[in-house]
Amino acid sequence: MRLGGQVFLNEKNPENWALALKEAGFRATTCPISGEEDIRELEDYLTLAKRYDFLISEVGAWSNPISRNEETRRKAIAYCIKRLELAERIGAQCCVNIAGSRGEQWDGPDPENFSEDTFELIVETTREIIDAVKPERTVFALEMMPWIFPDSADSYLSLVQAIDRKGFGVHFDPVNIVTNPRTYYRNGDMIRDFFAKLGPYIRNCHAKDILLSGKLTVHLDEVIPGQGYLDYRTFLTELNKLHPDTTLIIEHLSSNEAYRQAAGYITEIASELKIPL
Repeated sequence: MRLGGQVFLNEKNPENWALALKEAGFRATTCPISGEEDIRELEDYLTLAKRYDFLISEVGAWSNPISRNEETRRKAIAYCIKRLELAERIGAQCCVNIAGSRGEQWDGPDPENFSEDTFELIVETTREIIDAVKPERTVFALEMMPWIFPDSADSYLSLVQAIDRKGFGVHFDPVNIVTNPRTYYRNGDMIRDFFAKLGPYIRNCHAKDILLSGKLTVHLDEVIPGQGYLDYRTFLTELNKLHPDTTLIIEHLSSNEAYRQAAGYITEIASELKIPL
């Protein structure tokens, strides 16, 4: 696998971006450009990524393509198509979004999120995005969330089967589906089950950690890798069975030092297991 993350720069350009990633010890990262405003630098980024052997793990398409507001929905679908086209152009591991939400908060809970109608809407919407691009070098994937499909290995597998497109793949973030104490304490079993059912489809994973507190009711917090209870030994062992270019991206940290700390913890566990990163 390839461990990756982000780097914070005072003034970002292709050269110092590449050197900072190399210094951090990363072999993968997220898309280096945000949109049309820096598209002219894209080829320079790709040249340096190839020179230093970095893989672009993902192009984010964060939006709500299943919104109840039709204008919001259509704009989100168009945005996802545009981002999938970019992922295909650069050969990213995947273009990733969440399924969205039927509620006011684009990434939040709603009573309708787990209905059969919503499942079918996700299938229809994902097919529309993929069919508009017909990707060959990348895939469109949905990040798991606790309050929308896919929220488990079984619901993700059901989506893979229902969408039935070569251009649909799997993004795995185990922390996002640790939603109760039973799963928290047995998350290694959950991870093994996910890889057993979806391993051949996985293109990209996220790395973070989760911590359960004693505050009622159930209260779970995302924390830096190494400060929670996620079973990284099982996570890395299962990831190591996949293609060696499968990417594991550390996320949601606010400083280069925090990324170094997270990478150090993951690297230490991998070293103990004799797993190359």
